[in-house]
Amino acid sequence: MTVDENLAGISNVLLYGAMSAYLFSFIAYAADLADGAKEIKARDARAAERAAGAAAVGAGTTTTTTRAPAGGSAGTATLQEPLVRRRRAAAVGTSLFTLAALLHLGSVVTRGVSVHRVPWGNMFEFALTGSLVVAVGYLVAVARAQRAGLGGGRDARYLGTFVAGPVLATLGIALRSFYVEAAQLVPALDSYWLIIHVFVAILATALSTLGFSATVLQLVQEKRDRVAAAGGRAGGVFMDALPGSTELERTAFRLNAVAFVMWTFTLIAGAVWAQVAWNRYWNWDSKEVWTFVIWVVYACYLHARATRGWDGKRAAWLSVLGFACMLFNYLVVNIFFPGLHSYAGV
Repeated sequence: MTVDENLAGISNVLLYGAMSAYLFSFIAYAADLADGAKEIKARDARAAERAAGAAAVGAGTTTTTTRAPAGGSAGTATLQEPLVRRRRAAAVGTSLFTLAALLHLGSVVTRGVSVHRVPWGNMFEFALTGSLVVAVGYLVAVARAQRAGLGGGRDARYLGTFVAGPVLATLGIALRSFYVEAAQLVPALDSYWLIIHVFVAILATALSTLGFSATVLQLVQEKRDRVAAAGGRAGGVFMDALPGSTELERTAFRLNAVAFVMWTFTLIAGAVWAQVAWNRYWNWDSKEVWTFVIWVVYACYLHARATRGWDGKRAAWLSVLGFACMLFNYLVVNIFFPGLHSYAGV
């Protein structure tokens, strides 16, 4: 079949439109975090003033020390008042992100239709589709949080900045370094196993990316907690608008657990495809080896977290290692390591 150049061009235009919308969404979400941090500081200042006033008049008000509920720096010397804000910037960011995801979806669909196949036959298309799955996963999380009635600064939109940014960066890198013109598949990839094996790998990678974002935020919050507990002043005021480290750790674990199941299926499906294509389930190809390495690292993370009682910082670093191996597999193994999977590169 011939390639439809017009549709391929439309796909590129839609992609540039999606990147523009992601950029403005990122800016709006960043503004929301800044607004949240300012409101938390203002609330804490008001609470401190009330406590000081009560002490001055000898009212005998009992004070307690609490921690800011969003996981930020040390609390004030009085009970925290609830933080309720309308989050207009977050609403704008979510609207722009939704528009970006729709344009992104249009780009993926038109790319696939232009070549009459699924659009994940090379590194550029893998990045294009994988980043779309990340975006859709985030929007699903936002919708579920809203249905569950989570409000204020604790809904899923706190991740907006840390999803829109990586998605935009991924698309930019893919266009700059991995872009290839729309073309038909090489014979080795022209199989129904491409739909099964690669798509599940895309889902696993997307969930691992979201889990990595939550893990990094968790580590930052834990460090701020330690500084605050030692009597210091924790930096990164915008982090006050995010959930605490415990909640972030639970979110990362759930995402990584689902991603691990999908990565397991990816490994098994790849072995079956290898048997069909090369009459061997395992060839010690560099891509196969690193896929297994990734599986082992995440298995260690889940085992340590679930059965050894590891939580917090120790388990988080295993999660970071797993994602680093995943990036190495995609950015280094695909390009620089010769092997049977070299045709899937740029």
